[in-house]
Amino acid sequence: MAGGVKKKSSPGPPSRVWATLGKLWQEKHLILFKAEYTILVASILWFLEIGINIWVIQKVAYTEIDWKAYMDEVEGVINGTYDYTQLKGDTGPLVYPAGFVYIFTALYYVTNHGVNIRLAQYLFAVFYLLTLLLVFRIYHRTKKVPPYVFFFVCCASYRIHSIFVLRLFNDPVAMMMLFGAVNFFLDGRWTLGCGLYSLAVSVKMNVLLFAPGLLFLLLSEFGLMRTISKLSLCAAIQLLLGLPFLMENPIGYMTRAFDLGRQFMFTWTVNWRFLPEWLFLSRYFHLVLLATHLLALLLFALRRWKRPEESIMELLKEPGKRVLLAQKRTSDQMVLILFTSNFIGMCFSRSLHYQFYVWYFHTLPFLLWSGGVKKLAHLLRVLILGLVELSWNTYPSTIYSSAALHLCHLIMLLSLWIAQPPARQGEKAKSQ
Repeated sequence: MAGGVKKKSSPGPPSRVWATLGKLWQEKHLILFKAEYTILVASILWFLEIGINIWVIQKVAYTEIDWKAYMDEVEGVINGTYDYTQLKGDTGPLVYPAGFVYIFTALYYVTNHGVNIRLAQYLFAVFYLLTLLLVFRIYHRTKKVPPYVFFFVCCASYRIHSIFVLRLFNDPVAMMMLFGAVNFFLDGRWTLGCGLYSLAVSVKMNVLLFAPGLLFLLLSEFGLMRTISKLSLCAAIQLLLGLPFLMENPIGYMTRAFDLGRQFMFTWTVNWRFLPEWLFLSRYFHLVLLATHLLALLLFALRRWKRPEESIMELLKEPGKRVLLAQKRTSDQMVLILFTSNFIGMCFSRSLHYQFYVWYFHTLPFLLWSGGVKKLAHLLRVLILGLVELSWNTYPSTIYSSAALHLCHLIMLLSLWIAQPPARQGEKAKSQ
């Protein structure tokens, strides 16, 4: 070699493996607490979940609630009925958008006209495992939550396993697509993300609870004009999916598939058991909840999601034309806005039924570890997760379980409010 200088060879793959194993051994007491080990812990739990789902399917009795109704509803479409007002199952009329019809029609054929329940359970176990992969990827990108908490995100929840593989609800399908969309947003693939988000909405409307946060992020990222193009894509997908039903009975489709005024039964409520039934059913009470919901969203958008130096009018402009150069939001800031938007909707919901738990279950650890109360120690956060789980597992719900759920929601909402806006967090980090 020129000059007689011998270059030091880089360590080969075996050396790197031993170095990694050595580091793991040295930090074995920190593996469950350091976010850099998210992939390791999540991978172990994910493979463990394969066995847990098989065990649940084989050992725990399936409970029929909505699956047969789903199959009856899509069978009506297969038989040529496209008038939504004429489609119904054992539990009532079809009240989900067209995407639900197409997905569950596919499941209808795969499961031998809905008769092969065991196969359907295994398909939903696959949905569960895909959802976990997408959720774990979000947590890996944000590095906000210590890995030991992931045990509570998957293995510890009886209710979530039940919703997926013992009840076969459509809610998990919608949430799987939603988490896929969030991953696209984090990768900067906004068009694909908006398309998948619209598909999730077409399975169940609850995904619209994320819409205020998504609208804020789109305005922040693109300005008004380019945001309109993204929203137009979402609308076009809804129009295309619903076209056969819109051509038959447009009013019937819109009023059934997107019924915002649907009345819920007091029998199934998880969150308002401590109210008298007449108040629970009161339209005035519903309007108060809606007004409070919108006010909370507005306050968070203006005081927590928006940076202090930003103005709403500036957000409407294209990023390159703003007075202050637009600063890209970090992954954890984007996820926080989306998850908080959904959580606020859950807090002020007219009613929460047991399957609705999956609407925010996988987001709870992120929200708890994003709060601004530093004295909210690890143990207290875990206790809140446990109390929320207990509230959702209490059947039938009681005055105390509903009150406990609202208390947990209130603590989390206040903690999120106390958290500093993004710019101040950045300034604080710089000053340190």
